[in-house]
Amino acid sequence: MGSGENRFEADAGRYAAYLTTPEGRLRADLPFANLQEFLPTSSPPKVLNALDLGAGTGAAAVRLAQLGMHVTLLDSSARMLELAEHAINEAAVGDQVVVRLGDASQLDGFFAPRSFDIILCHNFLEYVDDSAAVFRSISRLMRNSSAILSVLVRNQAGEVMKAALQAGDLGAAERNLTSPWAQESLYGGQLRLFTPETLETLLKDASLTIRARRGVRVIADYLPSEVRALDYDRILALEHKLGQRYEFCGVARYLQCVASPVNSASSREE
Repeated sequence: MGSGENRFEADAGRYAAYLTTPEGRLRADLPFANLQEFLPTSSPPKVLNALDLGAGTGAAAVRLAQLGMHVTLLDSSARMLELAEHAINEAAVGDQVVVRLGDASQLDGFFAPRSFDIILCHNFLEYVDDSAAVFRSISRLMRNSSAILSVLVRNQAGEVMKAALQAGDLGAAERNLTSPWAQESLYGGQLRLFTPETLETLLKDASLTIRARRGVRVIADYLPSEVRALDYDRILALEHKLGQRYEFCGVARYLQCVASPVNSASSREE
């Protein structure tokens, strides 16, 4: 993993505080709402095993546990996992969640093959040196063709829109058209950018087929701060609709794909 783990270890509290802002809440709430549309079902219901890579403060893992799943968190930051354990205990789901310290970019050897029904990879690949290797490892961990992966990454086009509309910096907008990197505003380090084509190629090369594409935070970053603070539920509902539309998905700040191993009988494009 790149230098991202150091910044999160040194000041995990700053990231936790960010998640309470409208932008942070949207980045968590929208992908989880999209994920819920594709959760595996069975009759009779069975307990699902989920893995959250780069799990951070454990917010998504708590939500999965509250749906009745067994969840494993893997993160390279001990400080982040301390925050996650606090959230897990506060939500009283400790008997359903396992917290593990480790480099999620080096998955081979951590878990047995075909161990998980659901894998989250949200805002993690931006800090990884070899995304293709991570996807190959993830593919080996997915239990069967009905298992799902939810991946969320920073969108290159979103950085173009941010520079032009939020900062009014046309030079930066033009540079961002081709730049594979962006400057992270929270900690000041660099993070990797993705295009829809790059993300889809990575998934395909790992024998994963896309079931849905979604955009996350299409317009919220460009709304007046007073609107973001007062109308969160309305913004969330509108963003959810926009993110499902092809014409808006491509310019969102984040790209989300829900994927399954190839030859999934239930695979569908949306």
